[in-house]
Amino acid sequence: MTLKLRSAGTSDRGLIRSGNQDAVHAGAWLVAVADGMGGMAAGDLASAIAIDAMAPLDVETPEDALVAALQSGIQLATGRIRQAVAEDPQRQGMGTTLTALLFARTGSCLALAHVGDSRAYLFREGVLKQITRDDTFVQMLVDQGLITPEQAGSHPRRAVVTQALQGDDVAPTYATMLPWAGDRWLLCSDGLSNVVQADTLAEVLAGYPDRQECARRLIDLALRAGGPDNVTVVVADVVDED
Repeated sequence: MTLKLRSAGTSDRGLIRSGNQDAVHAGAWLVAVADGMGGMAAGDLASAIAIDAMAPLDVETPEDALVAALQSGIQLATGRIRQAVAEDPQRQGMGTTLTALLFARTGSCLALAHVGDSRAYLFREGVLKQITRDDTFVQMLVDQGLITPEQAGSHPRRAVVTQALQGDDVAPTYATMLPWAGDRWLLCSDGLSNVVQADTLAEVLAGYPDRQECARRLIDLALRAGGPDNVTVVVADVVDED
């Protein structure tokens, strides 16, 4: 059995924002979502820098080199963001989230890198699980038992990110997992996860076998919920192509 990753990605500026600060990559080996922050031009630039730094990783990579490859991509993005701020002090404070998944050339392993509040979900055998943990102020409150996850969704500081790629030292989360044939991954910016409930995400992931149609349906649901933010979606399937 040879497992492969097949992906589709799409992005929409939403109904409120004047531009789109998200960036996306949906390839054969790498999928990634970045959500820029820190002013319109700077947010656009930061997310584009992150995705441009990661895109060259979309090649056949040995299983034992996956995490190191993701680390090198993030280091490159961090350096380029730092340089961009140095070139124009008005960009000070710009940054971006990044959630990326890299598939091994053998299909035997995948690695995940995460910083910020864009998310990766795994839909496996009918069950949806959030794999990443938000780097946010409200998640910190949830972890401390001060508020419930339900309260976090309406908290006035729910948009405060505690970690992002901003040119400074950062501590992303890295993980490796064994893929299963039939796994479906969802990577998204918070423009989706903040307005569409997890049970609805699961229904759509189960009900739309075509990846592009599935991604488009998720975007549509975010827009129907008011589309208050840019919304970006990658749907990636682990398939047995033997």
